[in-house]
Formats: sequence, structure tokens, C-alpha cells
Amino acid sequence: MKLIGSHTSPYVRKVRIVFSEKKIEVPLILENVWDQQTTIAQANPLGKIPCLILDDGGAMFDSRVIVEYADTLSPVNKLIPINGKERAAVKTWEALADGVLDASILARLEATWRPDHEKSQAWIDRQMEKVNQSLETMSKSLDQNEWCFGKQLSLADIAVGCALGYLNFRFPELKWAHQYPNLSELYKKLMQRPSFAQTVPPL
Repeated sequence: MKLIGSHTSPYVRKVRIVFSEKKIEVPLILENVWDQQTTIAQANPLGKIPCLILDDGGAMFDSRVIVEYADTLSPVNKLIPINGKERAAVKTWEALADGVLDASILARLEATWRPDHEKSQAWIDRQMEKVNQSLETMSKSLDQNEWCFGKQLSLADIAVGCALGYLNFRFPELKWAHQYPNLSELYKKLMQRPSFAQTVPPL
């Protein structure tokens, strides 16, 4: 297998961390989907990363699909519960974290890609409101617990960690760590793991 992606995509980072925690080596093939010469559509018609190329040449895309598949490949460090309610709880955490990424990326694209006279501050504010509301919900849900769900690392923590890391990378002015110390402690703990430390996006 090989993973098509970039060092700066938080969705790619999530997949890389899951493979690392599962002790499965998957080489990263760098691709800039914003480049006019990109060939990503040959593997993913949506033109998005991450995209996992399987041993038989088939392709799998969307980070949620890939990480769920990855968790089935090895019994090491089970990250997604099997039982329905527990499984749904972890996947809900992932959906919330991915929602933070979706909103923050939309806000960043509006601010950086559009000409000044076409930018909508109302749109940016709406997306960042989603980010702030989600961080508050994450903090309340985590409360004083050591992990987002259960008593050990799960996909919930990985997804949240990738969202927080992306905010550090692209929105340092948010200073979320000061407002939500329990999320900050979780992120510090996650950054002690090689899977997180080795996938920090380059500045």
C-alpha cells in the first residue's frame, strides 16, 4: 500500500497517525492537489487527499474510510470499538473534530484565496463560530477525563489531536489552549507519542 497526501493536510496526518499506532508502515507519496499538474484525479476523481492505493491497485479515499479500514488490518492498538453505541461515540468525536477542520479550512480559503474585494467576512465569521462552538463542546465533553472516550487512546483522541494541531498551525491567533486547558493537556500528552511528534506539519 501507499498513501497519497501532503505534510500539511490534517486529514492525511490523521491517517498517518492511525497507521503508525497500528504499527503498519505505509509510504507517503507527496502530492500537491492545488498544482495544475496534479494527477490525483487518476486515483481519486474528487481530487482530494488522503488517498490510499491498495496492493491490488485499487484506491480508497476519505480519511474516515481509510482509518476505519486501517483499524481492521492489525489487532495492535484497537482504535475503534466494535460495539454499536461505543463505536458511534468514537465516530461522533471524529465527526466533530473533522467538522472543526472543515470549517477552519473553509475560513482560511476564503481569507487567502479570494481577491480582497470578493472576500466575505460574514462567511469567515460563520465558519469560525463553528470552530469555537465545537471547541467548547469538546472541552465540556472531555471534562476531567484522561481520554476523549474510554480509558485508552482511540480514534477520538487522534481526530481531536489533528484538529487542535491544525489550529496551532494555521490559526495560532486563536490561542485555544489558554481557553481550554483540558484540551491543551490532551494535546500535550498526544504530542509525546511518536505518531504525533513525527507528523507535525512543517512551518
